[in-house]
Amino acid sequence: SSFYQKKGSVTDLVLIFSSRGINFRTRHLMQDLRTMMPHAKADTKMDRKDKLFVINEVCEIKNCNKCLYFEAKKKQDLYMWISNSPHGPSAKFLVQNIHTLAELKLTGNCLKGSRPLLSFDPKFDKEPHYALLKELFIQTFSTPRYHPKSQPFVDHVFTFTIADNRIWFRNYQIIEEDGSLVEIGPRFVLNLMKIFQGSFGGPTLYENPDFRSPNMHRREMRLAAAAKVREKQMVKEMQKGKKTSAKEDLESDVTADVFLTPAEEKPADIQTEAPEPKVVKKKQKAFKRQRMQMARR
Repeated sequence: SSFYQKKGSVTDLVLIFSSRGINFRTRHLMQDLRTMMPHAKADTKMDRKDKLFVINEVCEIKNCNKCLYFEAKKKQDLYMWISNSPHGPSAKFLVQNIHTLAELKLTGNCLKGSRPLLSFDPKFDKEPHYALLKELFIQTFSTPRYHPKSQPFVDHVFTFTIADNRIWFRNYQIIEEDGSLVEIGPRFVLNLMKIFQGSFGGPTLYENPDFRSPNMHRREMRLAAAAKVREKQMVKEMQKGKKTSAKEDLESDVTADVFLTPAEEKPADIQTEAPEPKVVKKKQKAFKRQRMQMARR
């Protein structure tokens, strides 16, 4: 097909841009990629409401036939589309572990605009979906021949390594003729989601069975944290129960009732009639005159 035959032509330009809502790290990563790739072009951020098929029209206006589109979701998840515009194929990745050039501060350095070597893991040739991605990476990241902004030197290497079902991107400087390398940056990890036949859509050629969405991962983390809290509460309740039972054992003395003698039980009198009222006799007080007469006698 034309996708495999057309390699390294002067018209191979890459459009690198993003959706709205990206964070500073993604912005710096895009700028680093544009610096590393002299055949890259920039564009304004795309509105999230627009359909992804609009990107094909943007690529046509910018005279680009490859596209790297960064899509931000929930202001924390970053997805990268790599597409051969306008006919496809295209692949969607979840981007993880991003480290930019300014953040890493590594010792490596290379000439701006120089041509990179592309180094691929041997696993790329063993499975068909990795072989397709390899061709897509070659046509996107390699500098076109005789590009006006490129330099005729090879002094750095882009490596694509497969580990843990993810593609790890690294950029190294070649410092000696014997091939010793020093990392330049940036670095990121691509977790493949799907490969589509068309550009930004179409029939699905491959779907990664090992892919877990970030929402699911966060949900599992929350459930694990909640289970941990519940376990701690249960342990506390068990310890509290043990302490209360120990206190009860100390307070209740078994030998305390040994010296207690029970008193005689009195018969219970049940009165069926109301008791008679008590008659109180009043003393007759003598008058004052009589008391005085008695005092004289």
